[in-house]
Order: sequence, then C-alpha cells, then structure tokens
Amino acid sequence: MKIKKISEVLGLKVFTDSGEFFGEVEEANLVNNKIDGWRIRVGGSITSLLGGARGVIIPHQFVKAISDVFIISRVAIPSSTEVEEFVDSIE
Repeated sequence: MKIKKISEVLGLKVFTDSGEFFGEVEEANLVNNKIDGWRIRVGGSITSLLGGARGVIIPHQFVKAISDVFIISRVAIPSSTEVEEFVDSIE
C-alpha cells in the first residue's frame, strides 16, 4: 500500500464509482489529526444536480480509491430532492 501526502491529492480529478466526473479535490478536513472529509469543487454535469453549489464535502468513508484519480461512492452524492429540502430548511 502506497501512502500519499495530502498535498499530492489536492487538485486530483474526482470521479464516482460509476465513472461520472464529479470535480476536483480542493481541501482535506482534519479532525484529531485524521482525515474526516474532503472538500470537492464540483464540475461537469453534477453541478446542475446540486442546484448551483460550487462544492461539497464528502466524508472520507465514501472514498473508494486514491491514486492518479480520486474515486468516491455514488451514494455520497445527494439527490436533487435532498438538495431542495436542505435549501428549503435554511430559508
């Protein structure tokens, strides 16, 4: 198993496990010196699904692989109804 530095992961292209382009890794969120989640700058067709959001935070448990690209589970992506409910709850 090869260990990567966080600085090597920043800027990697992010894809879902179904092969869809999702965006780029922008930042790692650390809690108690461990990776808790990843801030992803959204791109591609996923942008319309998220209602114009520029980025999302994906919990680290949904990361499937990190190598030349970053692969996340499709389950981590909120559906359009979940986004609408969230927006309605903050208004």
